[in-house]
Amino acid sequence: MSQAVKTSYDNSFTLGGSGSGHAQELLQRSVPAQAGDSDQIVWRVSPGSVTDPAVKAKLSAALDQVARLPEVASVASPYRPGGEVQISPDGHTAYAVVGFTKAADNLDPANVKRVIAVATAARGPGLDVELGGQAVAHAEETPLSAVSAVGIVGAAVILLLAFGSLFAMALPIATAVAGVSSGLMLMAPLSHLTSVTGIAPMLGALIGLGVGVDYALFIVTRHRRGLLAGVDPRESAVAALNTSGRAVLFAGGTVGIALLGLLTLGQEFLDGLAYAAVITVGCTVLAAITLLPALFGVIGMRVLSRRERRRLGESTDTASPTLGLWARWARVVPRYRAVLAAASVAVMVVVSLPVLHLRLGFADASSDPKSSTSHKAYVMLADGFGAGFNGPLLVVAQTQSAGDRAALDRLDGALAAVPGVAAVQAGSDSGSDVTVTQVLPVTAPETPATSELIKHLRNDVIPAYTHGTTLQVYVGGLTATFDDFAAATSAKLPWLLAAIVGVSFLLLLVAFRSLLIPAMTAVVNLLSAAASFGVLTAVFQWGWGTHLIGLGAPTPVEGYLPGLVLAILFGLSMDYQVFLVSRMAEEWSHSRDNARAVIVGQTDTARVITAAAAIMIAVFLTFVFFGQVNIAEFGIGLAAAVALDAFILRTVLVPALMHLCGRANWWLPGWLDRRLPHLAVEPSTPEQALPAPSSALV
Repeated sequence: MSQAVKTSYDNSFTLGGSGSGHAQELLQRSVPAQAGDSDQIVWRVSPGSVTDPAVKAKLSAALDQVARLPEVASVASPYRPGGEVQISPDGHTAYAVVGFTKAADNLDPANVKRVIAVATAARGPGLDVELGGQAVAHAEETPLSAVSAVGIVGAAVILLLAFGSLFAMALPIATAVAGVSSGLMLMAPLSHLTSVTGIAPMLGALIGLGVGVDYALFIVTRHRRGLLAGVDPRESAVAALNTSGRAVLFAGGTVGIALLGLLTLGQEFLDGLAYAAVITVGCTVLAAITLLPALFGVIGMRVLSRRERRRLGESTDTASPTLGLWARWARVVPRYRAVLAAASVAVMVVVSLPVLHLRLGFADASSDPKSSTSHKAYVMLADGFGAGFNGPLLVVAQTQSAGDRAALDRLDGALAAVPGVAAVQAGSDSGSDVTVTQVLPVTAPETPATSELIKHLRNDVIPAYTHGTTLQVYVGGLTATFDDFAAATSAKLPWLLAAIVGVSFLLLLVAFRSLLIPAMTAVVNLLSAAASFGVLTAVFQWGWGTHLIGLGAPTPVEGYLPGLVLAILFGLSMDYQVFLVSRMAEEWSHSRDNARAVIVGQTDTARVITAAAAIMIAVFLTFVFFGQVNIAEFGIGLAAAVALDAFILRTVLVPALMHLCGRANWWLPGWLDRRLPHLAVEPSTPEQALPAPSSALV
């Protein structure tokens, strides 16, 4: 399908209702935009000048050759008449603008690489040539298939160590790959139905591989437990699907609902990502409950290792449990429950502290890997033309009278004197009522000073010259658009949190028929989210770890990232909570002994939860090396959250709190109990009553 229906990704970041959105609307209506992306070829000479005859001849020949390459629409050389503005004041740096025929995501990477190869071939002693822009940055990225393969290998190693069986290891991997592949194929037709950005496949693969392997792991584990307990393979597969399969459906549903909570932010860019991620998660769930049981029938008893099959054939006492690490730990928690709960909260609070300094914004090319040509081109342009050259502001004005025209002329003259403005290039009179003035800030695009300049222009400078006129003036451009995105996200995050927490509370209330457990889950999940953004702030904004992962300068956290990460984190955290508490609830329904229920639930699920978390962490961390800052932020944020969630919250804090709360964990007013629908996440079956052998992954 993906071959028959070509993708049509949209990387526009127009934000309706904002100043940058109004500016973009005026430009689209009155100044037809170019069809494709514009990138730069930048060169610098030392010593000498870019206008030296030898340099001019060499670069002109290279630019002529680039202009004839496939998917190149135009090349604007600094050596053409009127191109002098593309040469730096010191004469050492110049750039050419390469116009492509398509958006960056829809270009053939091979053609962009040919442009890079032809341009860089002009390098020589004392002559550096680099390229910048979206198309160039995308062409330099590590292929998604290569990154996914590394993540799959990491997951395979963990599964092999856990199961000791190649077939058991291959089942979750095959299921996850099938689900993710289906989801990625469906993104092609989705991109024609709604606006879907080019990072959607990467995000879908990241989430899909993580949850896909985990969901299959939970079902495989339950099936292996049944086989090791002597249950017939067919009956074991049915029981695994009816128990863990139901839990996977519930968990996948919660992830989907959390992702659809992004729709509350009202941003089309995030809506497309939400739909793409939900489709991928849905495909992984379908693969886990359809393809995986079918594979059980094909593989049969080989889902167990040879040693397990041999032991099963030699002994009839297959269900004798052995005290393991997690069983011992589950008995330690109630003895020190208050201390462990306090220590867990303290750790989470300390990790979360950097979030108090979180600044939303966007990453420019200065944050690209230092070895990349896009990073080097950014530095060359900043050195030659000023730090603000890489993020110009567009002052878009619409005039309706001669008075408006005169007011605009006064505004253009005043802009150059505004503190923080390095240069102003007024728009030429094209006969249209829309005029575009380019304003170059003194500071780099992602700095707080540039954001303050945008606010000053909008709130103070422009109103002073438009007052009493019908002149409409808006500050736009990519820098202003991202700044508006960050502001809009910050304003609407409370609504997203309220929607996700509220729906999660209701789902858990119905599933576990308890008021305290959903409330506890909401608080714990908020701790997990705060810690995740604390890590992101320290690593990317403070730059504590960017050099370790090969990225460039420190950068603000992407403005659209909080919504996505919160939705994904709440969904994944709900997964672990469902698998942990559902086993506790099952034991509580049998014994009505809270301490026993918590200990049994933790003993039976801790190992599979931590193994699943280790797999997710391995998958998420591989995406850190994709070469894109936003994807690295997703990877590190999610990996940190999953690690803290699985190894501190679900194995220490939640059990400790449930021991402290006692029978209150399971209290629900009678009037509410009678009105709630009944939903069994994992119905009680004879198979569940069987103890799990120590060799099973439980």
